[in-house]
Amino acid sequence: MAMTKKSLENIRVLDLSRVLAGPYCTQMLGDLGAEIIKIEKPGSGDDTRFWGPPFLKDKDGNDTSESAYYLSINRNKKSVAVDISTKEGQEIIHKLLENSDVLIENFKVGGLKKYGLSYDDLEKKYPKLVYCSITGFGQSGPLAEEPGYDLMAQAMAGLMACTGEPDGAPMKVGVALSDIITGLHAAIGILAALNSREQTGEGQMVDVALVDCTLASLTNLAQYFLTSGKPAPRQGNAHSTIVPYQALETQNGYIVVAVGNNEQFARFCKILGHAEWAKDERFAKNTARVMNRTILIPMIEKEMKKKTSAAWIEEMRGADVPAGPVNRMDEVFAVEQTKHRGMEISMDHVATPKSIKLVGSPLKLSKTPVSYEFAPPVLGQDTQEVLEKVLNLSADKLAGLEKSGVIERAKLKK
Repeated sequence: MAMTKKSLENIRVLDLSRVLAGPYCTQMLGDLGAEIIKIEKPGSGDDTRFWGPPFLKDKDGNDTSESAYYLSINRNKKSVAVDISTKEGQEIIHKLLENSDVLIENFKVGGLKKYGLSYDDLEKKYPKLVYCSITGFGQSGPLAEEPGYDLMAQAMAGLMACTGEPDGAPMKVGVALSDIITGLHAAIGILAALNSREQTGEGQMVDVALVDCTLASLTNLAQYFLTSGKPAPRQGNAHSTIVPYQALETQNGYIVVAVGNNEQFARFCKILGHAEWAKDERFAKNTARVMNRTILIPMIEKEMKKKTSAAWIEEMRGADVPAGPVNRMDEVFAVEQTKHRGMEISMDHVATPKSIKLVGSPLKLSKTPVSYEFAPPVLGQDTQEVLEKVLNLSADKLAGLEKSGVIERAKLKK
């Protein structure tokens, strides 16, 4: 039986990124079959290895240096521990670049210049290289050289100001969403640049910024301001321009109701026992409902408290009214739909005798499906293999580089 092809099996990515945005991007590329060589600093590695607890446990029940945070975004990668601040380390990077298609990094603007690894340093030497740089504010502009973090991006791009209860404080999203959104845009930019290279033979710089990507993700809320000249009012769990589209309290908890058109609203009203609301000129059309939300929502809330969440969801699904439970994470992974879609996977890991559970890829390709080849590596797990096979370095050369601290090879427990 022929082996299934992988979408990106011909692509090698040299990954100099760490923390979240870059590693999220390269995990996606790795799931799609690209070879990801993750360059880490000897001794410490990716910062997120130690962002815990919780940590992966070894066979004796002790914490390893693999945090849950690190595990979430680093599968399908090979860890090569190289000190790029040394001349020998830089030489290794250059040799790897001779055999790579993509370099991705998230150093501060100009941060790799001192190592001779900036885009300007590499563009002419490797004209086919796709060079992706992730920063807080981009490669140009008055704030370009400032450090950027997810929290700052959420604040400065407007996401925090439109998140939270109307009379409450601005609120960040529960996960580092600016980093995730930027990782997604980085992957799209890389794939676009690779396709362009197929046509022109030339690589290019992919410049993505946390603040830019976060602002772009605000879509209708950003456009609300550009169209009206006024910021959209913060609505908590409600929607700025659709009503009702929010969380509602029931007899025993909360559910969300997402009424997207007037026909759904009519069916929703019938379920509530108030079909007449759909004929009331104050509520019949969405525009009117938005204008009169302070009248309508309390009326809906009163009815919703008369039944349990499960009862309401059953009725609404039966009437084709979009609704769903507000799940905790333990409930999310217990849902049959989650299981059916393969959103929880298991992989063997060298640091523990037990398989570890990871979140699966949401990408479902019919002919070149994602694959899960490597669990998130321990620091330096693949240093020897990559440097031997890709660069043909001898055992003596590797030993000398390790002794001088230029590289690190993982010492795996048996």
